[in-house]
Amino acid sequence: MKRQPVSSSMISSIGYEPESKTLEIEFNTGAVWQYLDFPKKSWKDFKNADSIGRYFRDYIQDSYEEVRIARKRY
Repeated sequence: MKRQPVSSSMISSIGYEPESKTLEIEFNTGAVWQYLDFPKKSWKDFKNADSIGRYFRDYIQDSYEEVRIARKRY
């Protein structure tokens, strides 16, 4: 999935696949997680939020099924 860089102290990039309703987030730690059944409207709100990290904590974290797909490689 193609992700776009964001300015955040906790998140480095975000991407969205509308057909599968999958949100993908790469955290500054290098971990990459996907959030399933994520609505397109919420994607628009998330990518345009004043604070990407705050939006994640308030509206995404612990609210959607999540799958870890990668971790930081050393």
